[in-house]
Amino acid sequence: MKKKILSVLMCAAMAVSLMACGGSSEKTSNSGASTSEGGAESSEFKIGLVTDVGGVNDQSFNQSAWKGLQDAEKDFGVTVNYLESKTDSDYNANIESFIDEEYDLIICVGYMLADATRTAAEANPDVKFAIIDDATNADLDNVTCLTFKAEQSSYLVGYVAGLTTQKNNVGIVLGMASETMHGFGYGYVAGVLDANPDCKVQQINANTFSDSAVGKTSANTMITNGADIIFQAAGATGIGVIEACNEAGDGIYAIGVDQDQAYLAPDSVLTSAMKSVDVSVYDTVENLVNGTLEGGNVVYDLASNGVNIAPTQDLLTDDVIAAVEDVKSKIISGEIEVPATQADFEAKYGDVYELD
Repeated sequence: MKKKILSVLMCAAMAVSLMACGGSSEKTSNSGASTSEGGAESSEFKIGLVTDVGGVNDQSFNQSAWKGLQDAEKDFGVTVNYLESKTDSDYNANIESFIDEEYDLIICVGYMLADATRTAAEANPDVKFAIIDDATNADLDNVTCLTFKAEQSSYLVGYVAGLTTQKNNVGIVLGMASETMHGFGYGYVAGVLDANPDCKVQQINANTFSDSAVGKTSANTMITNGADIIFQAAGATGIGVIEACNEAGDGIYAIGVDQDQAYLAPDSVLTSAMKSVDVSVYDTVENLVNGTLEGGNVVYDLASNGVNIAPTQDLLTDDVIAAVEDVKSKIISGEIEVPATQADFEAKYGDVYELD
């Protein structure tokens, strides 16, 4: 079957990201640990957040997780703090810092912390952990896995892209080549092709969640190759994608991720695939305070409003908005089953999504 996907190998981008990962393992902690002021009565619970390499100000899922923790601080009177991971080698050290300080709950942001979370949780069965975007630790009694049907929100923005593109050529920039990240890809490409079977989809794996320059280079490559809409699921790297689309102007649009990112470039961010990371963190703290927090996998999907398309829709036509609402209801009812794995995707669409 003729491939509709233009897969672009970004060797230079990967080299840049590998260089970035080769720096020191200096650990940076929050300069202002929060305690409840003017909110709920003070609690004895202490909750720590460990970011991935994107950092707490990535304007994506790390920032959303911290927002959820701050909201919980105000409502439940808990003490909250975060530690930023500059490289992968910081994960274990940051978790251990919170353990040494006798924190009651340690929340790890992202599947890249899965191994470090398991190591710490197995060695400290009396400490509670939560991890976002990972279900591999669901077998541990003291780990709550917070996962999302990201393919569903990605499908919705893919549907928007397929209906809106003027060039029948769109793109997706992923932060990493992995099973979790390709879930975004399967959903997005499925949405594009269901809306517009003639559309091409370019794909680049940036191999970093923390380098906006790589994201910008990736987007400019796609724009040069004809794309007029680019979805990014790449953390802080994705900010560079938005910058590139904004600078290109003239009908070139970006699609945000995790949060409603329209505020970053109101004239260029077409929509965003939202994931309620803040809500999942808030729920987890509430369960801790109430004594109902349990291990296992908690799944947030479209039906529970755990994922969705962004409420900012100023750049969408009424017809596109109506079409998205229609497919949204079909996903919730089960009439449309969005693929999350390679096998499910290829069963319906064939070998048209090339992984690298």
